[in-house]
Amino acid sequence: MGIFSNIKDFLFGKKFITVGKDNGQPAAPQARQNPAQASPAAPVANPASASIVLDPPHEAVDIEAILDREAAESGQQLNWRQSIVDLMKLCGIDSSLQHRKDLARELGYTGDTNDSATMNIWLHKQVMRKLAESGGKVPAELKD
Repeated sequence: MGIFSNIKDFLFGKKFITVGKDNGQPAAPQARQNPAQASPAAPVANPASASIVLDPPHEAVDIEAILDREAAESGQQLNWRQSIVDLMKLCGIDSSLQHRKDLARELGYTGDTNDSATMNIWLHKQVMRKLAESGGKVPAELKD
């Protein structure tokens, strides 16, 4: 599993947090069940007429809200909106230069990884783009 997968898994695992609620408890995912399968002992009169339950459209994971909440709860001054290092810290991922170089390689960075400032800017934008492509709701200014 790659570093980006770890970032994504952390953020998408937080998707059930109810942002803006005071209780801070994650909302439980709603269980869906096909009515025809509600009870294994319940006979279905006409299986051919049983309705097919389709997955509802997935809500986009609000990346901004999750990271804002994590930053507020961290007790540190972390600027995840501009810093790949701070974003990685909020996700509980080692933000060392070596890990950032590994992430750059994983995401297809072709620049000089010894120019860490340029690489970090590229990494931040690329991570935001990839999160959006994966179903995350990311502010437009962070993807550009």
